[in-house]
Amino acid sequence: MRYPNLLSPFVLNKLTLRNRIVSTAHAEVYAEPGGLPGDRYIRYYEEKAKGGLGLAICGGSSPVSIDSPQGWWKSVNLSNDQIIEPLARLAGAMHQHGAKIMIQATHMGRRSAFHGEHWPHLMTPSGVREPVHRGNAKIIEVEEINRIIKDFAAAARRVKAAGMDGIEISAAHQHLIDQFWSPRTNFRTDDFGGSLQNRMRFGREVLSAVRAEVGADFAVGLRMCGDEFHPDGLDHETLKEIAHEMVSSGLIDFLSVVGSGADTHNTLANCMPPMALPPEPFVHLAAGIKAVVNIPVMHAQSIRDAGQAERLLESGMIDLVGMTRAQIADPHMAMKIRDGREDEIKQCVGANYCIDRQYNGLDVLCVQNAATSREATMPHVIAKSGGPKRKVVVVGGGPGGLEAARVARLRGHDVVLFERESTVGGQVNLAAKAPQREQMAGIIRWFDMETTRLGVERRLGVEATDAMILAENPDIVVLATGGASHMGQVAGWGAASGLSVSAWDILSGRAAPAQNVLVYDSMSTHAGAGVADFLATRGSRVEIATPDVKIADDVGGTTFPIFYRRLYALDVVMTPNVWLDEVYREDGRLVAVLRNEYTEVQEERVVDQVVIENGILPNDQLYWALKEKSLNHGQTDMETLFAAAPQPSLSQPLGGGRFLLFRVGDCISQHNIHGAIYDALRLCKDF
Repeated sequence: MRYPNLLSPFVLNKLTLRNRIVSTAHAEVYAEPGGLPGDRYIRYYEEKAKGGLGLAICGGSSPVSIDSPQGWWKSVNLSNDQIIEPLARLAGAMHQHGAKIMIQATHMGRRSAFHGEHWPHLMTPSGVREPVHRGNAKIIEVEEINRIIKDFAAAARRVKAAGMDGIEISAAHQHLIDQFWSPRTNFRTDDFGGSLQNRMRFGREVLSAVRAEVGADFAVGLRMCGDEFHPDGLDHETLKEIAHEMVSSGLIDFLSVVGSGADTHNTLANCMPPMALPPEPFVHLAAGIKAVVNIPVMHAQSIRDAGQAERLLESGMIDLVGMTRAQIADPHMAMKIRDGREDEIKQCVGANYCIDRQYNGLDVLCVQNAATSREATMPHVIAKSGGPKRKVVVVGGGPGGLEAARVARLRGHDVVLFERESTVGGQVNLAAKAPQREQMAGIIRWFDMETTRLGVERRLGVEATDAMILAENPDIVVLATGGASHMGQVAGWGAASGLSVSAWDILSGRAAPAQNVLVYDSMSTHAGAGVADFLATRGSRVEIATPDVKIADDVGGTTFPIFYRRLYALDVVMTPNVWLDEVYREDGRLVAVLRNEYTEVQEERVVDQVVIENGILPNDQLYWALKEKSLNHGQTDMETLFAAAPQPSLSQPLGGGRFLLFRVGDCISQHNIHGAIYDALRLCKDF
C-alpha cells in the first residue's frame, strides 16, 4: 500500500478502527430544536462513513449542563435523556457502513453568550470575561462545580446507552476545564485554584466521574490545547505537564491535541488554520505532548491530503490524523485514497467558509461542495440519467459553469463548455492572486481536471455569441457568464474617465500599482482586503476605506484576523465608516473625497491611484439575446428548484431548435463561489 500507516487498523481501548482517518469534533450547527440530531445531522455523518473514514467525533462543544447554552449555534444537547434515541440512530447509521462514532462533551463556562436560550448566568473560575463571545460570567461556586461534574458523568451514561463508541471530553478552546487550568482565567485561592495541581482538580474529577460511569472498556478521550499563545496563559511546557498528569491517572485512552488558545479573535484564527497559514502549523505541539505520554495522540489542524497524513504517522509525531475540513470538502476522501483515486478528491483549500459560517450561527457548508450537509436532496455521486441523451451548452468557465458542465456530463449528456479566457476559473483566478489566497486556485484545479477527465468538450479562448450557441442545436443552455466590476454606481468616482480603477484591474495586471493608493471597499468581503494586501506587498502605501463599521466586516471570524495581521504589518491605514463621494484630478494628482457616515464631514486624500471594490454587475447580454428564443423564456421554476425537484420544463420535447435556457451564479446577481456551485448542482442534477 502507498499509505500503510494511514490505512492500517488502530485500536483505542477495546475499539478497533478500520483506519487512522478521523473526522474530529466540530460544531455543525445542524441539530434540531432541543439540541437533537435529526435526519440532516445523521446523513452528514453517514456520508463520511460511506466514504470510508475510521472514526468520527461529532457534536463539537456538546454541553452536558442546561446552563451551558447551545441554542444559538444548534449544538447537540447531552444534558437530558431525550438525546439517547437520536444518538442511537446516528450510531446505527455509522456502524452499518463500518465506521465508529464518538461525541465531544463539554461545559462551555464563559465561552458563550448569555442572551440566548434560558438566558443563563455564565460561569467561569474567576469571573473573567471572554472577548470573542463577549462572555460575561459569574464566579463559579463549589456547589456548581460538584453539580457539573455529575452532569459530565450523566452525559457519558447517555452516550454509552445510545451505543456510541466513546466520548471525548473537551478541555480545549478555553472551555470550562481549561478555564480552570489556565492562570489567565483562574485566580482562585481555594482547592480549585493557585497551584497547578489545584487548577487541574476540576478536570481530574470530571474524568474520574466519567470513567466511573462508563467503566474500564469504554473509550474516553481528552481534547486539549498545546499552547495558549498568551504570555499570561498556558505555555507548551505546562500543557505537557498537564497531559502527563491526566494520562498518568489512567482515566483516558487517547488525547486530541490542538494548537492555540481561542479566547481572542487573533488566537481563534489559529484554531482552524486558514489557507494563509502553512500546512499542519501546530503538529509540533501534538508531537511534544506525545513525547511525554504513553497513550495515542490525535491531531487535526490543516492536514488535508494523504501524503501529509502518512508522513506524520510514519514519523511517529501522532497516531491518528484528523482530516475534518478535508472530509467536509469530500466525505468520500478515505475511500478514494484507498482505491487509488486521489486525483478525484475534492481537496480542501482552507477557505474556512465552513467554520466562518459556524461562528455566525449559520450551518456549516463547504465553499466548493454544495452537497455537504444537503445529502437528503443533493447527491455527492451523480447518477446517470434515465431519460434521453441531450446536448447541453454551458457558457462560462467559472465555478458555476464548471459545476454545470461536470454534473451534466456525469448525467450522460454531450456537453460543450465555452469560456472566453484561455483558462477556466473566472473570478477565482483573480482571488488567487491576492497574497495568502493562492490556494483558492485549488478549487478550479479540481474542476479543471474533472471536466477534462469526464470528456467535456471545452472551447477555451472563445467568446460565445448567441449565433454560436444556436449553431450547436442545443437542448439545454446554461449561462454562467458571471459579471463585471460595478464601477459606475457613483458618477463621481470617475471610472469612465480613468480617475479610478477596479480591484480586478489591479489583480489582473491591467493597471499597475501606484505609489500612494486609496482602496475603497464598499463590500467588506475578501476582495477589498485582498487587493489592499496585494498592493502593499508590492510596495504601495495603502489606505483602505469602507462605509462599514470595520475593514473586512463581512469576512468570517477565523479569516479576518489573518488579514488584520498582514495589513497592520504592512502599515496599511484602515479607515471605516466613510463613503467615497468623489474623485477628481488636481495638479497632476488624484483627490478622493471621503464622507463620514455619522457626521457627514468630508475629508480629502491626495493619492496617485484610487482602487474601487464595489462588487459586480451581471453579464447578461447573452441571456437577453436568447431569452425569447427559448421554450421557457429563461425562467427557472423557483418552487421546484428550492424543493430540489426537476424543472417542469424538462418534460417538454427538446431539439430541432427547441431549447431550454437557464442561468446560474453571478450572471443573475452577485452571490459567492458556494452560491454559484449550488445553483448549478441543484439545477443540473435532474437534466
